[in-house]
Amino acid sequence: MKGMIFTEFMEMVEATWSQDMVDTLIARSQVPSGGAYTSVGTYPHEEIIALVAALSQETGVAAPSLIRTFGRHLFSRFALGYPRFLQGMTCTLQFLAGIENVIHAEVRKLYPDAELPTFEVEQAPGSLTLTYFSDHPFADLAHGLIEGCIAHFGENIEVLREAIADLPGAQARFTLTRKD
Repeated sequence: MKGMIFTEFMEMVEATWSQDMVDTLIARSQVPSGGAYTSVGTYPHEEIIALVAALSQETGVAAPSLIRTFGRHLFSRFALGYPRFLQGMTCTLQFLAGIENVIHAEVRKLYPDAELPTFEVEQAPGSLTLTYFSDHPFADLAHGLIEGCIAHFGENIEVLREAIADLPGAQARFTLTRKD
């Protein structure tokens, strides 16, 4: 997993709680890296899971909720750091419809070793269905990123999430419906 995810997570924890909380998470989780992350490095995804679990234990907030909150935060940071990805985009459904062919294609150019999930995209007027495939258990992060995207565009969109057990490699299906 790219180090940028780790550095953004630590920044969110520091801004929301404190630098002391960051230190506590590193000590409690005993991650092999010792919490020394760089944005361009690559680290095992298990480390972010351990850090989130430690944050959950420290705060009493359920891990899925923390991960979704991080996803919302992460989208806002992506929007600031990579505004070109949003150029010409007028709404959530347009942006997310291009997640595979536009956004992930560009991310792969920047970070060829990035381990990205894949999305199967189905469009209909006023709605979009995204089926999330990944080897890593980050459907909650995807959910938060989707919510962050909706907030970025300031739209009224309902997100229905369903777990998928019968489709190999799939973890979740998100159906987005415009509520204008």
